[in-house]
Amino acid sequence: MKAQLAAEPETVGVAAPGAFVSFVRFVVCGGGVGVLSSGAVALLAGAMPWVVANAVITVVSTALCTELHALFTFGTGQRAGWRRHWQSAGSATAAYAVTSFAVLALHLVQSSPGVLTEQIVYLAASGLAGVGRFLVLRVFVFAAGAGAGVATGAGGCGGGGGAVAPVPVVPVVLVSVASVSRSPLVLAAGA
Repeated sequence: MKAQLAAEPETVGVAAPGAFVSFVRFVVCGGGVGVLSSGAVALLAGAMPWVVANAVITVVSTALCTELHALFTFGTGQRAGWRRHWQSAGSATAAYAVTSFAVLALHLVQSSPGVLTEQIVYLAASGLAGVGRFLVLRVFVFAAGAGAGVATGAGGCGGGGGAVAPVPVVPVVLVSVASVSRSPLVLAAGA
């Protein structure tokens, strides 16, 4: 029996993770940054209006999360690039509106809520907005082939393309079925 090996290893793109794996990664990355952001909003709200503090933290956390989602959550194999940052910013703007509306509604219902109550409302609204963001990012921003071949030419964030990192293909050994069919295991199984 002669094994046939490829003369040179080929390369193929890394497959994007499935929806469940992406969602778990999204929750870990986005949720972790979100929890840290909620604390940062509370700290900044002491020095400026809450809505302004939320806007500042939303911008910073969105930029960080977009990079994490490009590299880890959706497995593009490269940094996000300006195009994807702007697309992600659109979904973050909607999330900002949801969290701001929720906290403002809380203040309308309860004139001076405690920090704990405010954080619970903020985190609940962030969770709801996060599910919406996941869907937008997965389906539109980081979808397979989204932005493929689009160069941004701007800054150090790299291209906005959807190309994937190459990985070597493992050589495959072809085995003749005729040499296996006479083995004692196959005969014992009744084949």
